[in-house]
Amino acid sequence: MSKERVIVGMSGGVDSSVAAYLLKQQGYDVVGLFMRNWNDAQVTLEDECPWIDDSRDAMMVAEQLGIPFQVIDFSESYKKRIVDYMFSEYEQGRTPNPDVLCNREIKFDLFLKEALKLGADKVATGHYVRKDVMKLSNEQEEYRLLRGIDSNKDQSYFLCQLNQYQLSKALFPIGELQKSKVREIAQEIDLVTAEKKDSQGLCFIGKVSLPEFLQQQLKPKKGKVIEITDTHPEVLTYAKQIQDQPNAEGAIKRLKLNPEMGEVIGEHRGAHYYTRGQRRGLDIGGKPKPLFVLQTDVENNVIYVGQGEDHPALLYRGLTITSEDVHILRDRGIDLSDNRHIYSTQIRYRQKPFDGHIERNSSGDMIVVFSKLQKNVTPGQFVTLYEQEELLISGVIS
Repeated sequence: MSKERVIVGMSGGVDSSVAAYLLKQQGYDVVGLFMRNWNDAQVTLEDECPWIDDSRDAMMVAEQLGIPFQVIDFSESYKKRIVDYMFSEYEQGRTPNPDVLCNREIKFDLFLKEALKLGADKVATGHYVRKDVMKLSNEQEEYRLLRGIDSNKDQSYFLCQLNQYQLSKALFPIGELQKSKVREIAQEIDLVTAEKKDSQGLCFIGKVSLPEFLQQQLKPKKGKVIEITDTHPEVLTYAKQIQDQPNAEGAIKRLKLNPEMGEVIGEHRGAHYYTRGQRRGLDIGGKPKPLFVLQTDVENNVIYVGQGEDHPALLYRGLTITSEDVHILRDRGIDLSDNRHIYSTQIRYRQKPFDGHIERNSSGDMIVVFSKLQKNVTPGQFVTLYEQEELLISGVIS
């Protein structure tokens, strides 16, 4: 009986390196595959093209492990599916999450398809997540996506858009390990990536200068920065409303800022360069408290700011996921009509989870109502809902 073939997405980092090693130790026929995605040296912060360094590191690990290795170029598809989407979202005043999209569109779509063409039975990555299998009464199976054992490294949020087919083909060899153990294994077998720092940049690209990246397509356009005080009557009314724990419809009412509510305190380079909750990049000082972006108006090219991270206009009681953007990872056993059920909820990576429940509005959209006020609910980002350790539902924040 031939060995099951697993093709590992090797990024040149320690996590995917150890993933490949563990799979080989478990008896799989392991192949390493490096994805070359879109890259523009003009906006990366490293002195050299990072993909070249990373692919070399991945190749050296493959040589150490004695496994086949190749590089595949997804740069054209990455630009269309990820980069162009990012430009479009920022242009509309939304803040996309390229890492979630990269996993959905590249690693577990294009990469998976290519791996299957190369004879793979499964694909594997170095994500800190787990999966298990549920046997159903009709002899079918359902796959559950679970948080990684290392709570500081859990990456289930980034895989929140995977479907059952993608999960059926995926292996996550380091999901049961602490990061420290992964480093220890790499050091024990003397991998060249053992001491390599974790990547802080975009998926398989590198660290990117976001302003320069956006200016490739979104041209600078000067506009007004307007400060809104936390004592403005409409702000105070909104603050009381969201404190009163309203129903679902009330939870998603938003304070609509306008120029007449504040005063002009400076200029910006383009509203599409900024996002809610942003502090850096305003270059306006002389205030008792730091300034934060409260809202952006890309149509009129206006940015509204306020002092302090506790400004009421930064706080939210709930959010909406439009019906077409609701993604359910596992169909059975989930009763979306139960608006009393409490889910463990996140609206950003590595955020401490908070309680929330779901309701439907008259249009069929899903409303997530928070038990406690949350800061910076950002359109374009993803919300994830968990039942204990299992990720059940995700969606784009509208």
